[in-house]
Amino acid sequence: MAGQVATAQAERLAELIRESSSTVALTGAGISVPSGIPDFRSPGEGLWEKVDPMEVAHIDAFRRDPAKFWSFYRPRFAMLGDKEPNDAHRALAELERRGLLEAVITQNIDQLHRKAGSERVIEVHGSIRTSSCQWCGAQFAQEDVEGLFDAGGAARCSSCSGPVKPDVVLFGELLPSDAMAEAETLAAEADLMLCVGSSLEVYPVAGLPSVTLGRGGRIAVITKGPTPFDDDAAVRMDGDVVGDLDAVLAAVHGEVVP
Repeated sequence: MAGQVATAQAERLAELIRESSSTVALTGAGISVPSGIPDFRSPGEGLWEKVDPMEVAHIDAFRRDPAKFWSFYRPRFAMLGDKEPNDAHRALAELERRGLLEAVITQNIDQLHRKAGSERVIEVHGSIRTSSCQWCGAQFAQEDVEGLFDAGGAARCSSCSGPVKPDVVLFGELLPSDAMAEAETLAAEADLMLCVGSSLEVYPVAGLPSVTLGRGGRIAVITKGPTPFDDDAAVRMDGDVVGDLDAVLAAVHGEVVP
């Protein structure tokens, strides 16, 4: 019975995608879990159950003690750099390639959507792709940051010795205005928003589904665990994101969904 329900949901979502003149995806940490990247809030497993984000991921923590900040982020960034996209990332890239997906709005900093082949990716929480000096503004590619660490464990600018911070949004920082403006425009123009792997709890990004709903569009929620938008979703799938998106992609192409 569960398999029949999942198949019906996949086919219903495929139908909505085919009918939509503008579909966007909004992704969170859950889409990258199958790639070996832990999410933040899963009970018993989430990253923030092991460390206090206010101690390691707040802008004030970085300013107060860059070396302590990097003691947490340095191994994490090295780990992220080695990860590869999974079939859920690739399914969204394929939908875009076939002209069925406008863009991916992502809360993730791991670059896996780009690695999977997605072309239009709006990174509303920034990316590990670059880091910047907080004094002179010099920017460093991810692969060059490792050579900037001093004996104390802080990354320092090679030009002015200022503290270097990854270009990701920390707690206490505003989201990049250009990225959020583009995301809000996409949400307002979307007939359909695919919410994949996100708890839809962290604002202002969590407000984007309301933007789509408010202009008469639909949302689909594909994630494990409850979200505030479950009752508003035209389709709600709560299994494995890889299996769910593979099934949706197969149904879009008219294949038999297993």
